[in-house]
Amino acid sequence: MSMLFSYASPLPRARPNAADRGHQSNSWWRLLEIWLLWTERSRQRASLREIADDPHLLIDLGLTRDEALDQASRPFWR
Repeated sequence: MSMLFSYASPLPRARPNAADRGHQSNSWWRLLEIWLLWTERSRQRASLREIADDPHLLIDLGLTRDEALDQASRPFWR
């Protein structure tokens, strides 16, 4: 739960030059990055939904129950 609101990309940020690898290759890397981001958001929001009824954990996060449920109900692509 330490990564509840943070996202650390497991992929390196420096990608090969588009001229070296071709545009198609970079597109696949970007697609993979987006998919990983959406997967992580979905997991985080499910975790947030699970702890929404535990006031002690919500206090640690600095959220109210309504704020936690509101954040958990957001779609993963936003």
